[in-house]
Parts: sequence; C-alpha cells; structure tokens
Amino acid sequence: MFVDSHCHLSFPELSSQLPQIRQAMHEARVDRALCICTTLEEFESVHALAVAHDNFWASVGVHPDNEGVAEPTVDGLLALAARPRVVAIGETGLDYYQMDERKGGRSVGDLDWQRARFRTHIRAARACGKPLVIHTRAASADTLAILREEGEDGSAGSAGGVFHCFTETAEVARAALDLGYYISFSGIVTFKSAADLREVAAFVPDDRLLIETDSPYLAPVPYRGKLNTPAYVPHVASLLAQLRGTDAEAIGQLTSRNFERLFRGVLS
Repeated sequence: MFVDSHCHLSFPELSSQLPQIRQAMHEARVDRALCICTTLEEFESVHALAVAHDNFWASVGVHPDNEGVAEPTVDGLLALAARPRVVAIGETGLDYYQMDERKGGRSVGDLDWQRARFRTHIRAARACGKPLVIHTRAASADTLAILREEGEDGSAGSAGGVFHCFTETAEVARAALDLGYYISFSGIVTFKSAADLREVAAFVPDDRLLIETDSPYLAPVPYRGKLNTPAYVPHVASLLAQLRGTDAEAIGQLTSRNFERLFRGVLS
C-alpha cells in the first residue's frame, strides 16, 4: 500500500533493529522501501539490504555533505549501478547550509568540489538511464542551474529523478517539475512550522508526488523528535491526503504508482 521512497536502513540506529523495523512496516502496510547510499564506503551495506529482502532496493551515490570519503567517478558509479536491485543514482546534489562567510566559514566558491561531484552523478545517471535522487539545501539556484547545464530538461536522454525531502519554495518546486522531476515530501510537511511547505505540497501534481521518511531522521507528527522508521511514512500520506481532499490510502496508491514509474527497476 505505502512506499518509503527514501530511507537509511544501513545507518546504525536502524540496522541493529531491522527485524523489528520490518515487522512494523508490515503492520503499517508499508510494503516497499528504497535504501539510500550516502558514501561509496557504505554501498555494500546498502546493497546487501536490497539483495537480502525482496521489498528493498538500493541507490548508489555520495551525499554532498560528506567530505574525506572516496570520491565517485562516472565509471565507478556505472559499475555499481549495474548491480542487481540498484535503481537510482544518489543521493547527490548540493548543500550550502553550513556555509557562513560572516563567521569565517567557506564561501560558495570554496565548494567547487560539491558541484563537480554533482556533475559526476548526473553524467553517470544519464549514461545508465537511472534516475537521480537529489538533495538540495540552501543551494537551489545552483542545483537547478547545474541540472540544466548537464542537459536535465525533461527531454529524451534526461535521467530525471526526484527532489527528495523537499523543503524549498514554490518557485523551486515549479522549476523542478518543469525539468521533469518528481517531488518527495518527508515528515517535515507535518510540522507545525511547515505551513509554507504544505502550500507547496498541495499543488504538486498527483503524478509527480512521492512520500518518504528520510529515516532515521525527521519523524513525522506525532512522533517528532523520536527515531524515525519507514513504518511512519503513512503519517506523511495522511497529511498530504488532508491537503488534497482525499484519504491516506489514495495517496499511498498514487505514490506507489509514481515510485514504480520513476524507479523502473523495482518492477524487473
């Protein structure tokens, strides 16, 4: 019924509780999940989850926040993306959130390595025909610009993908949709402080909508502040249902169809 399109079950907070998490997913009717890779060093653990469980799939990528880790290459990403049950490239993108020049921090110019890494992922995704899982925080203008520069405009040959855990403005959402991307909402959309985000969530077309937990982080209301798991993704669906004048089951069904359409490998 429900699909968690973005979770981190290889992280120690969750990997140590996997049997309990899977049971809770079953009870909540969360029947599938995409396990997201954030470093190449982590990939084997992420991939092992997908291989061991027929309702899990994996991505391969290096998160923009991670420094001091193995850098991806196009050929390296392609080799790992060819493994069974790997259906996406990422999570990748740009994150300028911690940058603060006023406090002696780095400038945008100091983050060329993030932008180069992002381009590597885009080129790998286009080469293998698998969608991108995009992380963007305080960097939406550059994220969109680089996607356009790399040919991600929704035309033939585009990799496409999803802007995950979306927290940006309506303008950014429209731009992402114009490029052919999906928009995924996490538990943040249930927070009292997220009124503007709920307005964005209300206008995203049904056929471009996804839901996720980003667990172990960002547990939705009423579990905010607690450990998040894929079993909580129906709470995201319930909130979206309220915004769209329908019920959680309808949101579960349409986001499941969208998951299958975007991550084509989940049906093979």
